Amino acid sequence: MKLLDKIPLPLLLIVALALGLAPFVPQPHLWEKLNMLMDGTLSRPIDIFDLLMHSAPVILLVLKLARMRSLKHK
Repeated sequence: MKLLDKIPLPLLLIVALALGLAPFVPQPHLWEKLNMLMDGTLSRPIDIFDLLMHSAPVILLVLKLARMRSLKHK
């Protein structure tokens, strides 16, 4: 948790947006991979890796925001 606390929120937000939306055309990889996951077609290792890579900053952002909220309420 200390490592998560050290990551600046603005930097994490920029990285989450950049990787979450890249590539911008024809559609973001994260959106494409989530659709594949919902359709049950996410089976190739490269696609699974792609999903993890593009969603990791978003997951970290959510965890950081939840941690900031929990520390605020103490």
